[in-house]
Amino acid sequence: MHSGCDVHVAAPFIGGECPFRAELERLGVVVHRIPMRRVGINPLFDIMTVASLWWLMLRVRPNSVLAYTVKPVIYGLLAARFAGVQKRFALITGLGYVFGEEASISVDRKRAIIKWIVLRLYVRALTNIGRVFFQNPDDQALFEKLGIVTDTNLSTVVNGSGVDLMEFAVAPLPAEINFLLIARLMGDKGVREYVYAARLVKKQYPDICFSLVGWIDDNPDAILQMELDEWIAEGVIDYQGKLDDVRPAIAGCSVYVLPSYREGTPRTVLEAMSMQRPIITTDAPGCRETVIDGENGYLVEVRSVNSLVNAMMKFVNDPSLILRMAKKSREIAEQKYDVNKVNREMLRAMEVDS
Repeated sequence: MHSGCDVHVAAPFIGGECPFRAELERLGVVVHRIPMRRVGINPLFDIMTVASLWWLMLRVRPNSVLAYTVKPVIYGLLAARFAGVQKRFALITGLGYVFGEEASISVDRKRAIIKWIVLRLYVRALTNIGRVFFQNPDDQALFEKLGIVTDTNLSTVVNGSGVDLMEFAVAPLPAEINFLLIARLMGDKGVREYVYAARLVKKQYPDICFSLVGWIDDNPDAILQMELDEWIAEGVIDYQGKLDDVRPAIAGCSVYVLPSYREGTPRTVLEAMSMQRPIITTDAPGCRETVIDGENGYLVEVRSVNSLVNAMMKFVNDPSLILRMAKKSREIAEQKYDVNKVNREMLRAMEVDS
């Protein structure tokens, strides 16, 4: 690589047919496929994941390990510790399902047990770590409050994972107003609030389009296939399924919407900002950092359909807001979320020359 480092990537679902693997290998990255289930806790399978990562690190002998997302942070850093890797770093991209809001007593009990396990695994994984990177200050404060991160000098807030400003280039706005949400189809992504708000707006303005991109996730909080089928049959949403390339969908929208309950820093919002789109998102951890309310979009209340409708109607009633706020979104993306700036900041903190 350009810094003189050999880079290895270990991930599940990255076999020979995966387009991301080919792109990584083109960049000179050595790719390793590991067994890991993205959701759920299965002790035997998870032990196999840790063992596979440990054996990989014994063979590669890395100087530094950076892990991100919940399971890779926990299992990857435990494996790195067992393998004797001295420089270990974590990127917390969000807190996941177990830290979300409870939906029922049974879910509450199950989530409480899993949360207890995850907290203790986090503590073990992050012991004597080089640095923990957070994507928003709320997650950093929560980890400190819970005692997961005890040395505040070893944690840093960065501006998400950044966005490639050239890959997600400015795209012309469509002539008609079109709202868009891209997300895994889960309750805590605000998918239901988006659909309910769309239904209310379309009662007054039936020609306005509400696009939805995503898929039903293997998660206890996932929406039901029956719900999705009903929304499609009703005509309340234009469902586009799961897309490998979301840029055409963003280019086709006027306003990007993410009513999520909590994020690290939502990547799709950064991509929409980079492509010069105004944003409607929630005044929630990780989301609120992306919007200056009234300048590049609007912040709405979490779980509030009425608040979401009010924000949408501002664009419907005054379409001139779209272009003005769209330009501000691109400006913020350039100033704050350029992936090159984010990467340089992390590499400096990791003491890796870039």
